[in-house]
Amino acid sequence: MASDPATSLLQTFSYPSDNPQFLIKWNRLGPQDAPPLIFIHGTPWSSRLWAPYALALSARYSVYLSDNPGYGQSPLLIPAAAAEFASNGPLTKQAEITAALFKHWGLSSPPHIVAHDNAGLVALRTILQHGCIYKSLTLIDVVAVGPWGLPFFKLVADNEGVFNAIPPPMFDGIVRSYIRDAAFKPLRKEDEDMLADPWVSGDGRPGQEGLVHVLKQASTRVSDDVEVQYHKVGESGLPVRIIWGKQDNWLPCDDHAAKLRDLIGGTSEVVLVEDAGHLIQLDQPERLMAEIVLFLTKVDEASRE
Repeated sequence: MASDPATSLLQTFSYPSDNPQFLIKWNRLGPQDAPPLIFIHGTPWSSRLWAPYALALSARYSVYLSDNPGYGQSPLLIPAAAAEFASNGPLTKQAEITAALFKHWGLSSPPHIVAHDNAGLVALRTILQHGCIYKSLTLIDVVAVGPWGLPFFKLVADNEGVFNAIPPPMFDGIVRSYIRDAAFKPLRKEDEDMLADPWVSGDGRPGQEGLVHVLKQASTRVSDDVEVQYHKVGESGLPVRIIWGKQDNWLPCDDHAAKLRDLIGGTSEVVLVEDAGHLIQLDQPERLMAEIVLFLTKVDEASRE
C-alpha cells in the first residue's frame, strides 16, 4: 500500500484550543462542495489504512482523513495527556476530541461516516453524547459491544514497564506478529511495514511507549454505558450498515455483528465478508470498496427522492 501525496495529513487541529494537549493531523481530498465523507481508524492503525479508499472516493465526495490522538502523525503533547488517554478505556475523551474536530471542519451538510475497530464506539459516542448528526454510518469490524479484548492487552497493561523496556528489535517482532494476527491472508511486506512503522520507526512518532499506552487503554475498553442507548441511533432513522470479516478472530462475527445490529435496530443491516479477518481493508479490498460504494449510493439516492 504505497503512500500517495494526496493523502498526506498536512493540516493540524489543536485541542483544546486555549491550552493544546493534542495535535490532530488531518487532510481533505476531493471537491470542496461535494458531499462530505469521513473515514475513522481504530487501534493500532492510522489513516494510512483508509488512504486508498479515500483517494478513490474523492472523485465524488469531499473526503476527510485524520490520525486519532496518539496514533500515526498525531502526538500527545504532554505526559498528562498520555496518562489520561492510557486510562480512557471507554474512549470518552477520543469521542470528545473527534466531535470537536468535526465541528472545526464546519461541514456544509451531515457527513457519511465510515468507522473501523474502536472508531465504531467513538462514532456512536459522538452521536449519543455529543449530538453529532450523520447522513449514514458504516461500521466495519467495530469495537462497540462487549465482551471483547485480546489477552495480549491485559498482559501489556499488567506489565507496562516490561514492555516499555523491551529492546527495539525485539519489540519490532512483537508488533509485527500482533499486526499479522489481525489479517486472514498473509500481509504484503509493504502493508505490514506501513502498519508497524508508527510504532517502531523511532522517528518521533508515537513509538514503542505510544503503542504500550494504546494497548493498555484497550485492556479497559468498556461500552456498557452507551450500549443501552444504541437503539436511539436506529430510532433516529440513521442508515446503518455493519460490515464484518467472517474470519475476524479479534472480534468474531458470531459474537458481535448480529448483537450490534439488534442493539441498534431500525434499518441497520449486516454484511458478512468471506475470507476476511479484522484487517478487512487488506484482506478483501475490492469487496469492501464495493460494499461501501453500494451503501453510500443507496443513501444518496434515497435522500434525493
